[in-house]
Amino acid sequence: MDALHPRLLVGDFGASFRFYAAVLPELVGAELARGSAEGPYASWDVGGEGVLALFDRAGMGGAGDSGGGGGGVMLVSRVADVDAGYGLCLRHGAVGVAEPADRPEWGPGLRVAHLRDPEGNLWELQAY
Repeated sequence: MDALHPRLLVGDFGASFRFYAAVLPELVGAELARGSAEGPYASWDVGGEGVLALFDRAGMGGAGDSGGGGGGVMLVSRVADVDAGYGLCLRHGAVGVAEPADRPEWGPGLRVAHLRDPEGNLWELQAY
């Protein structure tokens, strides 16, 4: 049962699909559960539980209008290696916001990096 998971409304479904299909398996062990690059819907699971879904914004009609990516939401993923994950995402089209850095003031042993996906959604990669 997918109790709660993010569904990103995207304008360029193909670009977003290719980005997440390229990085999610290595970063969090996610497998494509449904959909394809043709859209309008795709989702990835870890252990049978939903971790991320994409939906073509056009399919939402007026309900999908947000005035831009992000909307005050940040994705956060725990990863094995922040530096490697950050590099992987950049190679697949993400835009760096903050390079990997230790953040002990946020938590013991915490290392984080921030980037934006092809739609402009903010994503924090963290390890601790």
